[in-house]
Amino acid sequence: MFSTDSYEEKMTLALMHFEDELKKVRTGRSHPAMLDGIQVEVYGQKMPLNQVANITAPEPQLLQITPFDPSNVQAISASIRADQSLGFNPSDDGRIVRVPIPPLTEERRRQLVKQTSEKVEEVRIALRNVRQDGLKDAKRKKDAKELSEDDVKRIEKEFDKLMSEYQEKIDATFKAKEKDILTI
Repeated sequence: MFSTDSYEEKMTLALMHFEDELKKVRTGRSHPAMLDGIQVEVYGQKMPLNQVANITAPEPQLLQITPFDPSNVQAISASIRADQSLGFNPSDDGRIVRVPIPPLTEERRRQLVKQTSEKVEEVRIALRNVRQDGLKDAKRKKDAKELSEDDVKRIEKEFDKLMSEYQEKIDATFKAKEKDILTI
């Protein structure tokens, strides 16, 4: 018997990765996940920002970072400033780092939508690869006489159904993100 469960699990993981990637894409409002990619050099090693500080969004255009150890304030500011893709300019008062989130320009919003659609293409490719692996596997089993022609056709239908389900989820997630980005 052939099960598509392991392939469906891979598709779910691809979708989850896609959703995580979209969380990092900036919208008009600030949210702590914007700083997920930041690594801070503390105690002689690089650590994710969320492991050395508490990140909150007290206002729509501001992120506030409270280090667990106040001696890390400068390192945190420097790490955020060093990430050119974000373009943030943090300030600190010796205890707390404040990151003002500049409003997005129309051009920047369009760029972000374009970046997001590239991520959509990446996840679609990942899903197609999973489907191909599954179909190759099924054909191998057919050649080894473990599956009949009808089984392979049924499996193909199952994969097509899975693909359309996941495509719908991707499209819905993308549309919501696009709306978020374009909303001023």
